[in-house]
Amino acid sequence: MDSLAEVLAEVRKIEIRARGMVREEFGGDYQSSFKGQGIDFHDLREYAHGDEIRSIDWNTTARTGVPHVKQFVEERELTVYLAIDISASGNYGSLRHSKRRVAANAAAVFAFSAVQNGDKVGLVLFGEGVELFVPPRKGSAHTLRLLREILFRQPATPGSNPSAALDLLLDRHHRHALVLLVSDFLCDDFSRSLEVARKKHDVVAVQIADPAETQLPMAGRVRLLDPETGARRVVDTSNPATRELYRQRQHAWDESLDATLRRAGVDKIKLSTDPDASLAPALHAFFKKRTK
Repeated sequence: MDSLAEVLAEVRKIEIRARGMVREEFGGDYQSSFKGQGIDFHDLREYAHGDEIRSIDWNTTARTGVPHVKQFVEERELTVYLAIDISASGNYGSLRHSKRRVAANAAAVFAFSAVQNGDKVGLVLFGEGVELFVPPRKGSAHTLRLLREILFRQPATPGSNPSAALDLLLDRHHRHALVLLVSDFLCDDFSRSLEVARKKHDVVAVQIADPAETQLPMAGRVRLLDPETGARRVVDTSNPATRELYRQRQHAWDESLDATLRRAGVDKIKLSTDPDASLAPALHAFFKKRTK
């Protein structure tokens, strides 16, 4: 486990990097992609010539005997939830960064974009169940607290269940929100909870992957450990048949995840622990798709 001093130093580095990206690249993209996504009921007034017939409130009209119409205002404030997977596999990183560090960097860009636009940010940390829920608030100090929790909080159990986070948000937050679901998605099927959550919220899936998960390294016979189940297996990573079978199964799993997200109407951002794979290109592609 990192010491608190190391976590605070990492939070500071992430803050500086994220604020720079928001200021120079993504602040406007965030606003155009997510602001003004809905309308709020504001008031009732008497019908006037030229008003849209469909805006008539028939209950009030029947009660008063005078036609009334509903007035709406554009929803300007957005609530953003960072739903972050902190299961045991998030500690893995074959290169310099762990999945959790990459998750924190991605969360920081969205959180500081929200801060810049006056939006509230909340946090759900999950493993097999919900490990922490922080209600949404505004401000940089609140956002820094969330980043500390993302980096420092240790899960009570090693497994991963995104449904736990999605079900909690459906229960706790009844208005439309942006939910950033960040995980490697090495978990059981969560499609039902995802489809239900998508009907109420704007859910964006952020998949964190590691290069070693895509292709086995040529390392001969190695003993592998699943950090979430504890299962162990000896694998000959130099065997061509083993490498091809691994590639096929990995590809099939990735296709299955993409199909699950498509059925639910959820956009995906795929990020890598590879230090040469910057956040910027993936986020640019995402925002370009959203603004279309």
